[in-house]
Amino acid sequence: MNITHIEHIGIAVENLEEAIAFYEKVYGLKCYAIEEVADQKVKTAFFKVGQTKIELLESTDPEGPIGKFIANKGQGIHHLAFAVENVGEALENAEDNGVRLIDKGPRKGAEGLSIGFLHPKSTFGVLTEFCAE
Repeated sequence: MNITHIEHIGIAVENLEEAIAFYEKVYGLKCYAIEEVADQKVKTAFFKVGQTKIELLESTDPEGPIGKFIANKGQGIHHLAFAVENVGEALENAEDNGVRLIDKGPRKGAEGLSIGFLHPKSTFGVLTEFCAE
């Protein structure tokens, strides 16, 4: 497995429009994409900061993963995503090293990326995602 860089940091927000306006006005960043990922019950907005992205996540359903996260923990950092060459191999390597997986294999995520998540109980409390084009 070869991690090439931090692909993005996912931040859960209650109101995507307000968060986009804040990131643009206060940080001077430009939102370059807004996308709904229906199977994850989330709407996303992306900003580039150098090679890394910030992904804002608004729940479209209170019973979805982001809705539950905000209900339990409030708004804030939700996950850290690493860019890898092959998500399947990265997940397999993690599992071989005793890491509990959320995704047993790659699935499609926002921006058409192949993604897979590791359980935060195995990664020092950080929900971790692998991403590949």
